[in-house]
Amino acid sequence: MAKILVVDDEADLELLVKQKFRKKIRENVYEFVFAQNGEEALERVKDHPDIDVVLSDINMPVMDGLTLLSRLPEANPMLKAVVVSAYGDMQNIRTAMNRGAFDFITKPVDFADLDLTMEKTILHVRQLQETIKAIKENNILKMYVDENVLNFMTHKEFEGSLLKNEVLEATVVFFDVCGFTSITEQIPANTVVNLLNGLFDKIVKEIIAQGGHVDKFMGDAVMAVFRGEYHLDRAIDAALAAKEQLSKTPEIQAGDVTYKPEVSIGINSGEMVSGNIGSASLKRLDYTVIGDVVNLSQRLQSAAKAGQIIITEDVYHKAKESFSCEKIGDVILKNKSKPVTIYEVLA
Repeated sequence: MAKILVVDDEADLELLVKQKFRKKIRENVYEFVFAQNGEEALERVKDHPDIDVVLSDINMPVMDGLTLLSRLPEANPMLKAVVVSAYGDMQNIRTAMNRGAFDFITKPVDFADLDLTMEKTILHVRQLQETIKAIKENNILKMYVDENVLNFMTHKEFEGSLLKNEVLEATVVFFDVCGFTSITEQIPANTVVNLLNGLFDKIVKEIIAQGGHVDKFMGDAVMAVFRGEYHLDRAIDAALAAKEQLSKTPEIQAGDVTYKPEVSIGINSGEMVSGNIGSASLKRLDYTVIGDVVNLSQRLQSAAKAGQIIITEDVYHKAKESFSCEKIGDVILKNKSKPVTIYEVLA
């Protein structure tokens, strides 16, 4: 449900909005909060931190809509505002946009157009919220984000959320690009980086397609975490898809060197600790997962040959009804006192 703040000094606007959007209010698609001027609107934003969108008039007593626009980023940098005003001249539109308005609608209001504009604005806000979530979970900023997101990251509320640690059930996957190290000394550095990034991109796309999160890149390896419903199945699907994508990649010719990309993969599932790990004095903390399940996943990847997806016997029993697997046997893994029985996921 989206929460929308309507700011206008027209007494009958509240009733009109409730009438025009009664169906969506009844279906819990929209929830409206009302204010009669900019100052009152800032109080509403303070009282309702979950407001997504502000619909604001320009000409109001106490505090006008243009002043409100300049104050909203400080009150809540995640908010997006749409100006709804009878003053639709270019000067007012440009001033509103320069002060951060997401869109501008003129009065008398076409409510069908307003509804479409609200849907577009809400979608943009949701994307910003997902970006914040991705920054927190991935610890890697893969794209430039809008200034309001970066401002929000400095807020105490955001900092506090990053300090929360939890125990969770999840699946960890380690993908290693096989044989890549052997060619790094034979081709130029720029070529090495471009080749590796291209291969990583193929792997990451399959991780994201299955709802996983890239935890970190380590040399020529990728660590991914899958949470939520069917996290193990989605992780294995991503591993199979990444393996197939790299198998389809043609041989790479770099000077006198020919390289055929392949990947080795280790998967483990179970209980792990999620939290910020690092040095507070250096101000370098990684939001990541730790524990024996994570460590064993990396050991399984080390035991995997090129083109293999390796799992433990416990994971095999969880996955055997959905995936074709083959027993390899017992192997000795680092920091494990007893041999570990491993299986290869075939399809």
